[in-house]
Amino acid sequence: MSNKFLEGNFAPVSREHTITELAVTGRIPEFLDGRYLRNGPNPLSEVDPAAYHWFMGDGMVHGVRLRDGKAEWYRNRWVRNPAVAAALNGEDASRFCGLDALGANTNVIGHAGKTLALVEAGAPIYELTDELDTVGRCDFDGTLPGGYTAHPKRDPRTGELHAVSYFFGMGNKVQYSVIDAAGRARRTVDVEVTGSPMMHDFSLTENHVVFYDLPVTFNAGMAVAASVPGALRTPAKLVVSAMVGKVRVPDPVTAMMARKIGANGGLPYRWDPKYPARIGVMPREGGNSDVRWFDVEPCYVFHPLNAYDDGDSVVLDVVRHPRMFDRELHGPDEGGPTLDRWTVDLAAGKVLEERLDDRGQEFPRVDERLVGRRHRYGYAMSADGGAEPGGSLFKHDFHTGARTERAFGAGRRPGEFVFVPRRDDAAEDDGVLLGFVFDPATRRSDLTILDAGTLDTVAAIHLPDRVPNGFHGNWVASAQRV
Repeated sequence: MSNKFLEGNFAPVSREHTITELAVTGRIPEFLDGRYLRNGPNPLSEVDPAAYHWFMGDGMVHGVRLRDGKAEWYRNRWVRNPAVAAALNGEDASRFCGLDALGANTNVIGHAGKTLALVEAGAPIYELTDELDTVGRCDFDGTLPGGYTAHPKRDPRTGELHAVSYFFGMGNKVQYSVIDAAGRARRTVDVEVTGSPMMHDFSLTENHVVFYDLPVTFNAGMAVAASVPGALRTPAKLVVSAMVGKVRVPDPVTAMMARKIGANGGLPYRWDPKYPARIGVMPREGGNSDVRWFDVEPCYVFHPLNAYDDGDSVVLDVVRHPRMFDRELHGPDEGGPTLDRWTVDLAAGKVLEERLDDRGQEFPRVDERLVGRRHRYGYAMSADGGAEPGGSLFKHDFHTGARTERAFGAGRRPGEFVFVPRRDDAAEDDGVLLGFVFDPATRRSDLTILDAGTLDTVAAIHLPDRVPNGFHGNWVASAQRV
């Protein structure tokens, strides 16, 4: 059976590189002093195409170090959880199973002097060195046991990380947490939701936390099929279905299911047409009883672009998928995702849903200095169907309504681009955009630097290999390393 998420530039690379001499076209801006890092799935061992889901591949972080107008190095490293470490050492990795075997494959950030490879759904996250070698599991100095999220948001005023985490074993709850600037949890709040949703991301404003309780949920049947002998599947499914999304799943049952929800396999989350679609708005210092819920049209949101307060309203700019993991169970490919605006009128108790751009797009980003605050510009990768990168980068001007498209030409495919300001106090559009661009003609990728104002190429750093289609990354400035 073929699987598009194992073919073309979705296919994994087989080598780790350490390259200290990189060819560059153009001129790297000297204000760039730090590392561009990006995470994504890269299965280490052979996988079954019939079962493999793109979200479940072993994690691999790619990084380029920039300083003084030079590209000092490119490195790519598998995130060495126990299973990956054993396989790389030529040992039997099959003894490692369950959530500990899942790869930290979704995002990579810098916080409190550490580099963190992130994943969600209860699996552990990992600390890396500056050179991307794995240090070990991270639980924020013991202050946040259990899993975390792939999408924390840093408050630009306080430097704290806000997050919403989910895990099927938590029953009908998700957890909101705040990690302080020193890297320790200072607040956690359990919030009741409809069942057991895949809550991939959330939104943060100056005054509110926004939860996306949408109809992609943990599927007990899929999990039981992977972890229970055939004769026992029907009663096991009934038992598990009665618990998941209602009460905390007992540890023995959690362990039973988690043993077979391993790396490089299937994803036990699926579209549920009976599950209500709604968003919850909670004051930042509030609790579960303070959450107000608002119905929206059924859909799925992986990634909000940004959110902000506007008087008695909360404005959410999101990439909206019409549905997710209904017919396609190997990755996101259920119709073109669009850029929409949801305005939550807290006084009237309703949501206005508007279409801002009907072109397929994903991986939206904003100037990180404006997270939770009104923004003018946003950037997104063109996307065909939901996951396949298109050939363009979109820039949105929300003041004028202008939409600029930068096409890379000749079959080249960009990934997510991130904005880096020229100075800390630079204007919102005064800086550069960084992202990997894959060239199918050479089977290699470039770290491409664009002028954020014009979308013209400033420099291209040519890598010795390709960077497979992946997920998220960030610019980690050297100033954050102190």
